[in-house]
Amino acid sequence: MTGYAVSNRESDAGSITLEIRSVNSRFLDLQFRINDDLRSLEPMLREAITARVSRGKVECRLSFGRKERTASLAANDELLAALNAAQHSVLTRFPEARPLSVNELLRWPGVLHEAELAQDTLQADVQATLKLALDAFIESRQREGAALKTMLLSRVDDIEAIVVNITPLVPAAVEQFRQKAIDRLREAMGLAVGDAKTAVSSEDMHERIRQEVTLYGIRVDVAEELTRLSGHLKETREILKKGGQVGKRLDFMMQELNREANTLGSKAAVKELSDASMQMKLLIEQMREQVQNLE
Repeated sequence: MTGYAVSNRESDAGSITLEIRSVNSRFLDLQFRINDDLRSLEPMLREAITARVSRGKVECRLSFGRKERTASLAANDELLAALNAAQHSVLTRFPEARPLSVNELLRWPGVLHEAELAQDTLQADVQATLKLALDAFIESRQREGAALKTMLLSRVDDIEAIVVNITPLVPAAVEQFRQKAIDRLREAMGLAVGDAKTAVSSEDMHERIRQEVTLYGIRVDVAEELTRLSGHLKETREILKKGGQVGKRLDFMMQELNREANTLGSKAAVKELSDASMQMKLLIEQMREQVQNLE
């Protein structure tokens, strides 16, 4: 699910800002944007976030602004000595070369460094900032989850209403199909009313017709599919009611619902059942798109 939270904290060493944002993804994709000073804290951040988030493309930004303390600046004597030796070697070979200026020396990476940060104190400050940000982040995702739950339950209601409406039609549809099949088979076998030209006895023909019609009747009877649909819808309600990490379980339920709706459409013997199958598949697809956003 999508979510966003940011937390700021002022410490003795400087200002800490931690931002967490996420967009929809079927799996957990965790990325970090961290100041070099805080790079060593990434494993701690990763462990804390993965303990509470299991789905989504999540980005964590951690920045640290040091307080200006000019008194803490110190020159790196070893590096200056090495630079001096290297400069002397170059000037010996190239007397006309321009020596390094004081400004260039001071800007040389590593020549000036601030006093080392107290890592234990800094880590504690970052952990406190992370907790506040994570709490706000989870709350934002929970609010979105509540809205998605309402939407999904509404679609479940719609599909259940379709099942209730078409269930009484099934026996009539099977009987209608059976009667049409009998008439067509009689006509094909020369058993129409008044026709006596047949090499097979009338009893045998009627038995053959009965067998064929029974087989076709089984193929178009969708009562079993409707029963399974009702069971899957009931289970979907239970999953949403129970809460927690429901994304993967609902993914599976959407597959099962879609399977039954497709079977209903392929076996539909009347237009009403075919239309109902199409309506169900549209509602299931709307649910499936949103389920992929749930953790």
